[in-house]
Amino acid sequence: MTAIERLWEEYELPVKDALFCADGRSHAVALDPAAPGGFTLLAPFALDDVLEGDPSRVSPVDGRAAVDLGEQGLLWGGEGSYGSEGFLARLTPDRALVWAMFFTESNPFDRVRLSGNVATFSSTSGVEITVDIDDPRVPVPPER
Repeated sequence: MTAIERLWEEYELPVKDALFCADGRSHAVALDPAAPGGFTLLAPFALDDVLEGDPSRVSPVDGRAAVDLGEQGLLWGGEGSYGSEGFLARLTPDRALVWAMFFTESNPFDRVRLSGNVATFSSTSGVEITVDIDDPRVPVPPER
């Protein structure tokens, strides 16, 4: 079991602007309204090293919006423990983590729109993050 899977069992995520995948891959991310998906994917990092440096830098998360994908699982957006934090995630049908993104300054995500395999998560402050739900590392083409 990976570090992120262990955290997710308690519905916790690291307090770091990042994309976390259940298989252990992690990438830093940055909010970027000019980018087609609303964020920029940055360098990969080792989550185990981050947690070893400060194991208390985790936040409980709570959902505020969901889209049921049936046998494909669930999309879930919500908040962390501070008002400025937000997260988005894809879960399996039994609520195990597939991937999650956490942002420290997005505010909670309270709306999710799905079109095919592309989802747009909107926060209470107007931040919009658009991802390919099958692989959020893949850039989503800009709307025409």
